[in-house]
Amino acid sequence: MNILRQYIFPAFILLVFLFTLVVVSIRSFLPEDMAQPAPIEEAAAVGLAALFSANG
Repeated sequence: MNILRQYIFPAFILLVFLFTLVVVSIRSFLPEDMAQPAPIEEAAAVGLAALFSANG
């Protein structure tokens, strides 16, 4: 258990942090239209329309 606390868990946390840092940094190298956030309003409207059509 001591090995997990001293080596494995900190290494895992560091790897997760580095992975998220790389993923977020990649956004600056994407084409301009892909670097923008996803449109939330349109996705919500499509999701609600699909929900109502499935129930009705």
